[in-house]
Amino acid sequence: MTSTTSSITLSKRHHPDKVIVVRTSVDNPFSPGSDIVPEVWAGRTAQLSDWRDVLRPRLLAGLPERGRTILGEPGLGKSSLVRRIARDADRSGDWVTPQLRIPSGADPLKLVAGAVLELADHAGLAASRERRITDLLGRVQTVAVSGIALTMRGADGPEPFRSLTEVLIEVGRAAIRAGTVAMIHVDEVQNITDEHALSQLLIALGDSITHQEAVVVPGGGLVQRSLPIAVYLTGLPDFEDMAGARKGATFARRFRTTTLSAIDDDDLVTALQPFVIDGWEVPDDAGGTGRIRMTPDAARTLVDLCRGEPFLFQLAGERAWYAGSGTTITHAQVLDGWRDARSEAAAHVERVLGRLPAREREFIQAMAELPAADRTLTRIAGAMGYAKVTDAGPTAQRLDTVRGIVERGKPYTFRHRAVEASLTSEWPNVG
Repeated sequence: MTSTTSSITLSKRHHPDKVIVVRTSVDNPFSPGSDIVPEVWAGRTAQLSDWRDVLRPRLLAGLPERGRTILGEPGLGKSSLVRRIARDADRSGDWVTPQLRIPSGADPLKLVAGAVLELADHAGLAASRERRITDLLGRVQTVAVSGIALTMRGADGPEPFRSLTEVLIEVGRAAIRAGTVAMIHVDEVQNITDEHALSQLLIALGDSITHQEAVVVPGGGLVQRSLPIAVYLTGLPDFEDMAGARKGATFARRFRTTTLSAIDDDDLVTALQPFVIDGWEVPDDAGGTGRIRMTPDAARTLVDLCRGEPFLFQLAGERAWYAGSGTTITHAQVLDGWRDARSEAAAHVERVLGRLPAREREFIQAMAELPAADRTLTRIAGAMGYAKVTDAGPTAQRLDTVRGIVERGKPYTFRHRAVEASLTSEWPNVG
């Protein structure tokens, strides 16, 4: 049975000579579905390395770099990944916007304009006595109030994207002088349904990261350098259609897209090693610290249950933490906790499947019903009732390159292992 926080806490009067270490909700290091940087971090080393070893050093050196678009199905940790990058950037002294989450139907120009004004404050532009800068900030403040409506009603002056671009360029110039990077994170970008607003936003961000600035080098010469502005866009795979297909080559030249998939089991095992080897440090009831450990078989079971999904990894860990009161998380406690999480795990996979168009879902269902060794495009197309294999080709390509759910090969395999488990086994009703 899953224990509540109150039942986990032990009373010291029953153990007057012992220091008690307890597992409470306050100390639980797992954070499912909260879009924060989880304490128990797993995987995504390629994206973290890209920021640390490629993007930031090149921007500081004045070298050109594209913005980063990180897409993926729900629960893959897109927002948490970029929030971790933003946290690392902030610790390095960079200027970082808050996570700019775009609500459905909202005007993205308003939100981004407000964040750009905060960057301008970091850059000290608000204190500038230069009339040009003052007027420019005033125009962006107007954008923060009215957004794309300025264009629609034919207001005097430049369009909103031009004002945003000009202020971002000024922020970039200030970042050069400060030896730092300005970072912008726009989240839930698939919610930008207004084509005009999306176009203006992408042009403003793209023009600023491709801007070349003349700077003086030792000896008095002039060279062109890029501005140290990093842009991250995160959202669902639908954004690939909205931006990639409609904006075409311009978007591809200015933004590099990564579609996230499940995390390797080895990375999940590595994330749990602090529990297995040394134990996870928590406060005790005597003002010191103690450690909560996890048995090796408990860690393996937790990894197997979550099928590479970051959300499910955090969910399984959270429930295992609450499933007992001792200083060791056991295999049995992981299973007890998972029983309490099964309905949420099933709903998570159903959300992924429910978002798919009918043809894509039919493809996945037909693929799942075939034996693993027989999952070829020919067999899948036949199971779907197509006369020609090529009729299934575009759907297969989309599920691979855009959705990140399957991987085309000989045979086809599932990249989204929780979807595969749900369609081909009793998962999540295990244990």
